[in-house]
Amino acid sequence: MAGHGTRGRSGGRPTLEEVAARAGVGRGTVSRVINGSPRVSETTRAAVEAAVAELGYVPNTAARALAANRTNAIALVVPEPETRFFAEPYFSGMLHGVGAELADTEMQLLLIFAGSARERERLAQYLAAHRVDGVLLVSVHADDPLPDLLAELEIPTVISGRRSAEETLPSVEADNFAGARSAVQHLVSRGRRTIAHIAGRLEIYGAQCRVDGYRAGLEEAGQHIDERLIVPGDFTEEGGRRAMAQLLEHRPDLDAVFAASDVMAAGARQTLRAMNRRIPEDVALIGFDDSAIARHMEPPLTSVRQPIEEMGRAMIDVLLAEIAERRPPQARGAVHRQVLLPTELVERDSS
Repeated sequence: MAGHGTRGRSGGRPTLEEVAARAGVGRGTVSRVINGSPRVSETTRAAVEAAVAELGYVPNTAARALAANRTNAIALVVPEPETRFFAEPYFSGMLHGVGAELADTEMQLLLIFAGSARERERLAQYLAAHRVDGVLLVSVHADDPLPDLLAELEIPTVISGRRSAEETLPSVEADNFAGARSAVQHLVSRGRRTIAHIAGRLEIYGAQCRVDGYRAGLEEAGQHIDERLIVPGDFTEEGGRRAMAQLLEHRPDLDAVFAASDVMAAGARQTLRAMNRRIPEDVALIGFDDSAIARHMEPPLTSVRQPIEEMGRAMIDVLLAEIAERRPPQARGAVHRQVLLPTELVERDSS
């Protein structure tokens, strides 16, 4: 057996077909073993691996990618400045989930920031050259031109959060509406009567859904909705500080705040402390994300958990399915995968 060395019967590099013949299986089975598919028995896997070793077969990934018009690369595109990416736990959680799901594939992951006009221009040129098989878009604004550009280029794309209720691209998101409503219901159940909301950036549809959930929670409790108790932040700590100061100026008697992110809740907490408001005795506080920030705050922060890592994994699953199907342009207006993952209120001492 060893005498066969690294050459097949053809005299050149061993082929997939020769490995299949040596192992006594079909070509597709060999391909599944090489690509790490779990849908192969251990006996068959051992036979194929033995044949690979005996023949010295080396998978020609470059040739396979070229034949399938594939690059084996996926871009995770963040249309935000790098500083925001590294400051917010949402992005690191998403990246971790994406990376974990890609670990057992041949796909390479490229992280691309597109927070400035120049970066977007460079990105457009890069994508137009079809250097990636698909794109994951996170933190998409309603007026962002990137999704439409990707659709024009016919590059499979999945976004984290719809741009509107009429989204046409495949998307994965947490149930922002239900999560916000549960936060308000919790505050009402604790006897809070003047509940404010520090909203996210309202050009992001998910932030709008959280505002809608806040309103719904108040309506269901029969509470009056004071629009001046809804102040938009920008998902930053400083935004949370500013919004909290504005709310206290309008309603110094408020007794609860629901912030659309843990980071903004941390900023709100600083303002409340500076104004000698005790948490939760004077003002109950709830965030959104259930990040490490929530667990490490003092007091620990009640927060709406959105399954960020699971969202990253789901985005990869949907994107790989889109890449595999490669539907023609005329079919792209058909039904798209819209994945909605449940949220959960995690109660801690701040409420």
